[in-house]
Amino acid sequence: MTATIPFTLAVGGRAPSSSPLRLTLAPAGAPPALIDGAWWPRSRHLTEQLPALVECLDPLWGRITRVAVSRTFWPVVPGEVPAHGHMVRVGWSNAGQDPHKLLLLSYTFGCWSLLVIPPETGPATAARLMAMATDPSRSLTATGLMHEAERFRAAAGAAADSDSLREAVWDSEGGHDARHPASRTPAEAVIYHVPIPAAGVRETWTPS
Repeated sequence: MTATIPFTLAVGGRAPSSSPLRLTLAPAGAPPALIDGAWWPRSRHLTEQLPALVECLDPLWGRITRVAVSRTFWPVVPGEVPAHGHMVRVGWSNAGQDPHKLLLLSYTFGCWSLLVIPPETGPATAARLMAMATDPSRSLTATGLMHEAERFRAAAGAAADSDSLREAVWDSEGGHDARHPASRTPAEAVIYHVPIPAAGVRETWTPS
């Protein structure tokens, strides 16, 4: 179960969007780590995606004044973006920054890092990444988290293929009619949840 904060932020003069911000942050007081949370933007357009993120984080971390991204996954990096009533300067690097990380600096000189989950990521993988990014024992970099999630996805896919093969053999040997209809859980019954965060955390995504 998760809590949602529906933002209705107008961007570029367009009508406000009712889509909730997909963000999870480590609990206040959690041990220091390389990543402070995870953000799952809906596109790779920073001008459209940053304002809602900054609006959410300003009250928590102090006014966000600068962000730094890798150009690996952001095709267009604007010099600055208007967000929450002020301008946020945007820097970029081709090699000096983890491509899956967003670095944020606040007016109070605080510095935080978020894992950026690619917009095209499936809900199940995104849920796992959000949980991993806020686990108290987390010790991986942003790219390390992405690699770990990919290994899990590949292992799950291999297990599913193996199950399908065993079922095919079972059916070919006449086992289909004997199989109890309740012996397997339908795939649609599998629900992925991100745990409710502790006090002070803003968990703003609910899997669809």
